[in-house]
Amino acid sequence: MEDDGSYRVLAAPEVGGLRLLDRETYEPVVTAESGHDASVDALEPGYLVDVNLDWSTSEPTIQSFSVRRETLYVFADEIDPVFEVAQEAWADAQMAGDSMNSRVTRNTDNEVNGVLYVFGESEMTSMFESFRDGSRPLEPLVDKVNEREGDEERGVFVLRPAIEEFVIVVIALAKGGTYARTIRDTYEL
Repeated sequence: MEDDGSYRVLAAPEVGGLRLLDRETYEPVVTAESGHDASVDALEPGYLVDVNLDWSTSEPTIQSFSVRRETLYVFADEIDPVFEVAQEAWADAQMAGDSMNSRVTRNTDNEVNGVLYVFGESEMTSMFESFRDGSRPLEPLVDKVNEREGDEERGVFVLRPAIEEFVIVVIALAKGGTYARTIRDTYEL
């Protein structure tokens, strides 16, 4: 059986195949390690792709795909330092008794360059791992930014500080822009 659909490529270091997020159901799909008719080596976490999957085996194989947007998802654990706007957003969330908070970020010219979210992190329910494996999709956050700013290639960073008790999700409006480059340079990503 074959199936066409829109998927987000997820980070999946523990699986041999690709991990894809079905954009309709928000369910992760893990593909076979091999046997794909298409060259999947060029796919990076975050890419939005239209995929034709062959489900005739226990693990689906990719028959063909086309990349719709080369958005990038980058994950970094134990980051240091934690930038000030993230610390402030988390402090505000704690004062309000909330487990998450968000902020629009701006460059030095006061132009919007991204959105920052902070989420409470615990050992029992790791937000960082949930975002990485797709069990808690980043898709609604990215969709919300795209609704306001148009469909573009974004830089999405999921960062877990070494000492803090929260996870940071940054959606840089321009994947190749100054904000995204600064985050990559700061954390050597």
